Amino acid sequence: MQTVVLQSATVRSQGERAYLLIRDQIITLRLAPGSVIEEARLREELGLGRTPIREALQRLAHENLVTFIPHRGTFVCDINLTDVHRLTEVRVELEGYAARLAADRAGAADRTLMKALIAELEKIDESDVHGLMRLDQRIHRQVYQATRNAFLQSMLEESFNLSLRIWFLGLDRGIRLKEAVEEHRRLLDAIVSRDADQADAVMRQHVSGFEQAIRKVL
Repeated sequence: MQTVVLQSATVRSQGERAYLLIRDQIITLRLAPGSVIEEARLREELGLGRTPIREALQRLAHENLVTFIPHRGTFVCDINLTDVHRLTEVRVELEGYAARLAADRAGAADRTLMKALIAELEKIDESDVHGLMRLDQRIHRQVYQATRNAFLQSMLEESFNLSLRIWFLGLDRGIRLKEAVEEHRRLLDAIVSRDADQADAVMRQHVSGFEQAIRKVL
């Protein structure tokens, strides 16, 4: 089955592979919020040893996706409305700034890729939820890449992964994606046109709309 969460093109180590596979399970809710993480089951399921699994869990704990509770075990972090609001506060600023930088710094190759993404948005079936999720990730990460700022990209990736998990929870409860498709189209148009103010404004609207939509279903 094709994964819904896009993974890095290059996996450099067993620890990296473990991180990506476990992260995928957490984000897509196959490992549910609040559930216990059984290392033995992960080792058997993923075909990986104790060390890469533990390296992955340490990294996921740093990214607020898992938590270690002394004398009890390792758990998937829960999701609550307070966290959604605090995450949105961070993402509005980071993503808006990223969109502005992308509009200023995107090169010819970036703009060509963004035009191709716009064409995909025009054709995609809005009932294909998983297809929309994959396209959403590609759009955001193309914007991140166009900032030409590796430090900003790292912060964006961490907050975006947290928001993806919340999106999956919302999808399970009937959240609509039609508005997000139109916002993505306007965002990419603004970046391709080098309209930094518009790109910033649309991205901020998009991220704020995420919180509003989630609050309706949580």
